[in-house]
Amino acid sequence: MLAEISTDNRNRTVSEIRHVFGKNNGNMAAAGAVAYMFHKKGDIIIPKSVAKEDDLMNIILEAGGEDLKDDGENWEILTETSAYEGVLEALKKANITPASSSVSMVPDTYIKLEGQQATQMIRLMEALEDCDDVQNVHANFDIDQKTLEEVAG
Repeated sequence: MLAEISTDNRNRTVSEIRHVFGKNNGNMAAAGAVAYMFHKKGDIIIPKSVAKEDDLMNIILEAGGEDLKDDGENWEILTETSAYEGVLEALKKANITPASSSVSMVPDTYIKLEGQQATQMIRLMEALEDCDDVQNVHANFDIDQKTLEEVAG
């Protein structure tokens, strides 16, 4: 898990974040200890109902896109940050509207979590996101949709 934090009081924020981790059965590593597992990428989500795989692949490759993944109900397009705007423009020219798009920290690998571990991780993420100084939380876990809905409900 990687948290982006912006603060005017480092000591207060470190104490607050350490408390959130401890309260939710987590451990806080030193600054930068997990950053190497994440890379800044353009991440664009397209519903499968909007575009076919072959058409989409041609568009993103011509525009400088990096990868197209099948994410169940959606296509996930990954780009280098320098190609992000170009890929978005190419999609708009082809009348394809993304469900979401952003430049974010994408993990190199994912870890499958189930049961109690999944529940604890979701609660930890929610607690971190509730902190005032936390701007973004990025994680490398893979939790099935059913578990996500159970914990959210």
